Amino acid sequence: MSPPRPRPAATAPGALQEGLVVSSHGRHCVVETADGTRVRCHPRGKKLEVVVGDRVQWLPSQDEGSIERTLPRRNWLYRQDELRTKSFAANLDQVLILLAAEPEFSEHQLARALIACEAAHIEPLIVLNKADLGALFARGWQRLAPYRAMGYAVLPLAAKARHPHPNPLPPAGEGANSLPTDDGLAALDERLQGRATLILGPSGAGKSTLINRLVPGAQAATGELSQALNSGKHTTTSTTWYWLDAARRSALIDSPGFQEFGLHHIDPMQLAAYMPDIRPHVAECRFYNCTHLHEPGCGVISAVKSGSGAHQISASRYKIYSDLFAELGGRGT
Repeated sequence: MSPPRPRPAATAPGALQEGLVVSSHGRHCVVETADGTRVRCHPRGKKLEVVVGDRVQWLPSQDEGSIERTLPRRNWLYRQDELRTKSFAANLDQVLILLAAEPEFSEHQLARALIACEAAHIEPLIVLNKADLGALFARGWQRLAPYRAMGYAVLPLAAKARHPHPNPLPPAGEGANSLPTDDGLAALDERLQGRATLILGPSGAGKSTLINRLVPGAQAATGELSQALNSGKHTTTSTTWYWLDAARRSALIDSPGFQEFGLHHIDPMQLAAYMPDIRPHVAECRFYNCTHLHEPGCGVISAVKSGSGAHQISASRYKIYSDLFAELGGRGT
């Protein structure tokens, strides 16, 4: 459903109001009030950081407004490299990580997004798109088997399909997540109901296609928001909030794409706690400050070497851990 058209604030200047930040571009953003009115605003002061999903208090002034303060956040998802922090959104119920059978997704990027979700205490949902690609999809689905074993929800999807397709994918024996007769959109939509969901995905995963199917008026809505922000053509440099229902209970947040997902806000000694396949084995380590890289009596290394069993750690996942540990400045003890 297309969000209400932005229009000037109807409230007299000087009356402090509450609102929801639904789009941002530079130092300007769009705030939605309780009745659906959308108003262009700017944060008061350079130190006030406002992100999409924030609940804010703002003051109207003619046809614009100034954000005076942000209300406490339930959570906040962001990425951080050595130079800067880039926010995605705040007050989320879940993060939809959209991957595709083609182009082949990066397991390192997936792991980074999942770790960021774990650190922010936000539930992730992994969706593998392009289920109509047969063998390519089957290969991608198999690569996600370790993540299903960790307990992550993984759904198949054919975002471009509008009719049942002939491929009964994923392959038989892969559990309840199957796509025998439809494009998977109904199962995904069920998981979006009543939630604010941020969608992340690399280039080519089909993010725009999915958003346009879930939000038929998305293109018109982004044009209206861009006009409200005076930012010209809507681009992927801004984050946008879309309502999925007239009651405004379910939302999808479109975020900019990214090439790198920095995790410099993560303490390397806490990294294992954010990886569900590694976390259970930390208690088996001989030393309380074990880095899980070289210490004797390390439960994590033992689980990697065992190579079998329900609680094993795959070599590829352990390499992701060791690479990230080094990247985050960790040093062996």
